[in-house]
Amino acid sequence: MKHTLRHIAFTAFSAFAALAATGASAAGSHAGGHGHDADAAIGKPGVAAKATRTINVDMTDSMRFTPADISVKQGETVRFVVKNSGQLKHELVLGTEQELKEHYEAMKKNPEMEHADPNMVTLAAGKTGEIVWQFTKAGKVDFGCLQPGHYDAGMKGAVKVAKAAK
Repeated sequence: MKHTLRHIAFTAFSAFAALAATGASAAGSHAGGHGHDADAAIGKPGVAAKATRTINVDMTDSMRFTPADISVKQGETVRFVVKNSGQLKHELVLGTEQELKEHYEAMKKNPEMEHADPNMVTLAAGKTGEIVWQFTKAGKVDFGCLQPGHYDAGMKGAVKVAKAAK
C-alpha cells in the first residue's frame, strides 16, 4: 500500500512538473505529494515536544553542509536547526538517494518550485529554520540541497541511523 501511495504521489508530481515545464505555471508549488509521511524508509515527521536532541546544521555557498555526516539512533526524534550562512537560497531535504535525485531533476526544470513538506526546509540567505524528524528505521537517510546546481556540486550528506538496542 505504501509503495502504491508513493507511486500515485510521484505520478501526480510528475504530471504537475510536466504541466509547469510547458508554461502552464510560471512558478510551481507543491505541498505534500511526495508521500513522505507514509514513507517508512526515511522515518516520519516528529513531534517537537518529543525531540530528544537538537542538531545544528549550517549551509554555505561552498555547497556544503556542516556537519554532512550525522549519527542518530533508531526511534530517535531529532530537531534539526538549519542555518543558511550563504548569500544564495539553500535547502535541506531528507529522503532516499533515489527520491532526492528524482526531485532534483524536477527542480532543475522548475527552479521556482516552492515546497511545504515536513522533511525539508528552504531558506533565504541568512535565515534559520527547522525540521523535526523521527528516524523509525535503521540504515541511512540521505539529505541534500535540491536548488539547481547545488546537489551536483556536492551539497549532500547522510544520517546514519543505528539499530535500537533491544
